[in-house]
Amino acid sequence: MVDLLGGLAKAGHLIITGDPTLYGIVFRSLLFSGVAVILAALWGTPIAMLISLRNFRGKSLVKGFFNSLIAIPTVVLGLVLFLVFSKGGPLGFLGLLYTPAAIIIGEAVLITPILISIMITAIEAVDPEMINLARTLGASESQASIAVLKEALNGVLFSNVASFNRAIAELGVALMVGGNIAGLTDVLTTAISRYTQTNDIALAIALGILLMVIVFAINTFVVLAHKLKVYYTVGRSPQ
Repeated sequence: MVDLLGGLAKAGHLIITGDPTLYGIVFRSLLFSGVAVILAALWGTPIAMLISLRNFRGKSLVKGFFNSLIAIPTVVLGLVLFLVFSKGGPLGFLGLLYTPAAIIIGEAVLITPILISIMITAIEAVDPEMINLARTLGASESQASIAVLKEALNGVLFSNVASFNRAIAELGVALMVGGNIAGLTDVLTTAISRYTQTNDIALAIALGILLMVIVFAINTFVVLAHKLKVYYTVGRSPQ
């Protein structure tokens, strides 16, 4: 039987004393998820802007396609990527399987539909007359698109935060393409699973606590930043 109170006490000690194994896993998780969000934003933002600002046949189907991909089970995507990265797969020659790069690419693919779907909603909420006004004032198509993107900044920021939260909290992709190799590809979720199975409950609890702290801290920062923006926009100081 698991000693819950004892595990919590040991977990607190590991966190406070800065256990290197614990914080090494945290660092890898932040790094992998952060880079994955950057990659997803690099290719996802242009796609979201193209879908949002252009009218074309089948637009609703394309939007529905990305919305549907949000619900894809991570183990299924992990299996697909495993087959792609494995030695006999189309990208096997790159030797990516069981490396940090495989996790980063896998997480970037996983969160791309989330980022695109939320960003589309945010951009489409902007007054359509804004892009017409920008064009009237002599802005190029790219400049007009950037102006709309700036107006949708809150939604764009939310899409990135939601994507990061999804990336850092997922298990299937990281486990299947990363292999959960200690000190190399183990991240918060995979390490929690491994240490629970090996009955190292204190370390598993400590990792779980830090995972929750990271997610809540990021979301709290975004909420506070938004409130400060609102205060200064209306010319008032925070209460």
